[in-house]
Amino acid sequence: MTDIAPAPPRARPLWRRRSVVIPALVAALVAIPASSQATPSTSGTVAAHPVKPTIVLVHGAFADSSSWDGVVARLEHEGYPVVGVANPLRGLEGDSAYLSSVLDTIPGPVVLVGHSYGGAVITDTAADHANVKALVYVAAFAPDQGESALEITGGHPGSQLPSALVVRAFPGGQDAYIDPASFRKVFAADVPSREARLMATAQRPVALAALGAPSSAPAWRTIPSWYLVAGADRAIPPAAEKAMAQRAHARTVTIPGASHAVTVSHPGAVADLVEAAARATN
Repeated sequence: MTDIAPAPPRARPLWRRRSVVIPALVAALVAIPASSQATPSTSGTVAAHPVKPTIVLVHGAFADSSSWDGVVARLEHEGYPVVGVANPLRGLEGDSAYLSSVLDTIPGPVVLVGHSYGGAVITDTAADHANVKALVYVAAFAPDQGESALEITGGHPGSQLPSALVVRAFPGGQDAYIDPASFRKVFAADVPSREARLMATAQRPVALAALGAPSSAPAWRTIPSWYLVAGADRAIPPAAEKAMAQRAHARTVTIPGASHAVTVSHPGAVADLVEAAARATN
């Protein structure tokens, strides 16, 4: 007759082991002296990380928030919260009110960034929001009180935009588009041709009334500003951009050869300038 080895003791059910282990663990934690438990440091030995400001990006005419995609990727990689605002492009007063409503929802410090016509919108909006700590203009309008985008563009030679516009009526006004045949030359000369064609097809029109509306008291008089000049801009003349930057006492960088679509063609340079403004708020 073959001997049969006795069966090993049965393991205790997991729920029974937990019924012993978990209360014992809780009791052990409770017994730890309060002085040895982790508490926020008040001695200064552990430095608190400064709160990163929220970066709010406002696109301009003939574009949408996707024009910031390369910039957003870099800023988010560095840990910045980012909001891309869908600028209505219907009128300066209404567009500014819309941006203001977005800013009302954002707690903490904000760096407000505008491209092209978006610069006029941030100029009219930021002064009413104490949490806006810096303005960044990217090949953008930075108008003074009473100035319009059309007035600034016409005040310096070199813009090819007026002759490239196609105007279409809508109920209550007129919309301006860039003729797709001229889009790359005028707006995105340093963007690959295939991408520029897609941008031309997907462009968002701007109401002519928005471009002709006079600006209110400019926020750049009281809020520190930064400016990126697109050195080969054929929409806003580089001379106009430099004049606006100088008038605003903005920290300025120039990207030689950059088109008006500099947010698409040079997203790294744009992100670097935004980060410089953000670091200055700490």
